[in-house]
Amino acid sequence: MSTSRPRRVGTFAAAALISVLGLAACGSDDGEGDAAATNASGITTITAGKLKACTHLSYKPFEFKEGSKVVGFDVDLMDLVAKELGLEQEVVDIEFATITSGAAFAAKKCDAGYGATTINDERKKAVLFSDPYFDSTAALIVKKDSGIKDLPDLKGKKLGVQTDTTGQEFGEKEKEANGFTPVVFEDLPTQLAGVLSGRVEGAINDNGPLLDYVKDNPTTEVVKEFDTGEQYGLMFKLNDPNGQKMADKANEVLKAAKADGRYNAIYKKWFGVDAPK
Repeated sequence: MSTSRPRRVGTFAAAALISVLGLAACGSDDGEGDAAATNASGITTITAGKLKACTHLSYKPFEFKEGSKVVGFDVDLMDLVAKELGLEQEVVDIEFATITSGAAFAAKKCDAGYGATTINDERKKAVLFSDPYFDSTAALIVKKDSGIKDLPDLKGKKLGVQTDTTGQEFGEKEKEANGFTPVVFEDLPTQLAGVLSGRVEGAINDNGPLLDYVKDNPTTEVVKEFDTGEQYGLMFKLNDPNGQKMADKANEVLKAAKADGRYNAIYKKWFGVDAPK
């Protein structure tokens, strides 16, 4: 799930086709007219001097907007990779499934991708993942004083899930045993608005963004976390020598950042505590 999203891809061929056809309307800047360039590391990017990174907003605190600027934990990590390559990161806000299906890479919309994206076997068929950089688990958020403490308490009620996420997969898997009805939302903000408005009695998503949300919304609470054992990875083009070079470089940077304290500083900046050892 964004936090862990399985952002799940259904039929890859269909998803990729639909995504490619719709990409022109999704990207913020397609880079047409800009020449690609190969830097000293032997890595070629779509636009000279830039590392185009695709994500889907908003998923605070991993990627979201502060004013006109995109910020967040994932953004800061990708900045480390970009700087190592002597590039400036350019964030492209795009439909999440176009990234995890590989369509965004095929259409040359991005050099890399992220979005609190859970590494799983299904996605590995479409994109190349970096080494894991974040451990996550699913969580249940409800309004305070709802009386709901766990999934069985949702019997006969509605549970909000986010489309193309591991949270949606988790909800679908648990619905029959617990007697709730999943309601699908397009993104995290509308999902959480559904909890506040009472459209759904609870919502499942990654623990990171939900724990962040309750800080600013004290009428809500995270009542349960589920040990789903998820890990996030950065994404690159699969079966592509250049994509492999980018993934290798990202792995080098992540390993070095964890060793020299930069990763911990970024973690503490966004989560208020030191990163787990």
